[in-house]
Amino acid sequence: MVLGRRSGVEVAFSSAAGQVEQLVWEQAALSVGFEELAPVSAFPVVPGRRWGPGWWWSATTGRHVVHGSATMRTQLMVLDRDPAVTGLAGRPVRFVWRDEADGRVRSWVPQLFARYADGTGLFADCPSSLSAGGTRARRAGAVLEAACARVGWAYRRLEPLPAVVEANLRWLAGYRHPRYRGLSRLQAVVAGAFAVPRPLFDGAVSVGDPLQVLPVVYHALWSGQLVAGLDEPLHGGSLVCVRVGVGLGRGQEVGVDVLGGE
Repeated sequence: MVLGRRSGVEVAFSSAAGQVEQLVWEQAALSVGFEELAPVSAFPVVPGRRWGPGWWWSATTGRHVVHGSATMRTQLMVLDRDPAVTGLAGRPVRFVWRDEADGRVRSWVPQLFARYADGTGLFADCPSSLSAGGTRARRAGAVLEAACARVGWAYRRLEPLPAVVEANLRWLAGYRHPRYRGLSRLQAVVAGAFAVPRPLFDGAVSVGDPLQVLPVVYHALWSGQLVAGLDEPLHGGSLVCVRVGVGLGRGQEVGVDVLGGE
C-alpha cells in the first residue's frame, strides 16, 4: 500500500465494482458511503480459537454485517440498538499514513463503521480489553482519532460491556426482528400496561396471553420504547415502564384496556 502525492491520511476500500480505490481521507469522508462497502479484507480465522467470523443480522439496516469475534458481535449489537445509527459495516476501509517518526507507511483496518442520522460516522475497534492490541494499536488509534476529528467524526476503542448487561442485551436481541413488534393495538395496550413502573411478567399477564404479549414486550425493551434496568439480570420481577415521551404505536394513544379474546 502506497500513499499518493498528497501528504496526510488516505483510505483504501473495495468499490461496488470490486476494485480497490484509494482516496485522501477528507475527500472519502465526504463522498463515500462506507456503510455500503464490503470488507476491504477478510477477518482472520485463527486455528484453535473458539470463535470465528460470522454475521449479525441488523435490525437497523435489515441486512447482515460481518464480524470477526464475540466482542465485535457484542458491539454491533449495541450500535444496532442505538436509534441514532442508520448504517453499519464491518472492516470497510484501510487507513494509510506515513509515520512521522521513521517515515514508513503504516496502515490500520478498524473493525466497525457506524453511520449516524446526522451524516457523521464512527470508526471503532472492539478489543476484548482496553489494554489489548499493544503499542501498534494505540498508535494507530491516535492517528485515526485525529483524522476523524478533522471531519467531525469519531474513532473509539469500544469498552467491553459488563457481563450482566451483555447477557440482557443478547436476550433482548433475540426479539429485534420487526415480526416481534406486534399489531399497533397490542403495542398501545402494552404501553398502557407499563405506563407506570411494573414487574415485567405482571404487566404482560395483565394485557393477555403471555405467549402473545411477551415477545412484544421484549421487542419494545430492545428498541427502547420500554425501559428496564439492565445492570441486573432481567427476570419476571424486573421493573419495566414506558420511556418518557414515547408510545409503542405510531400515532397511537397509550391505552389502558386489557386485551381479551383474540
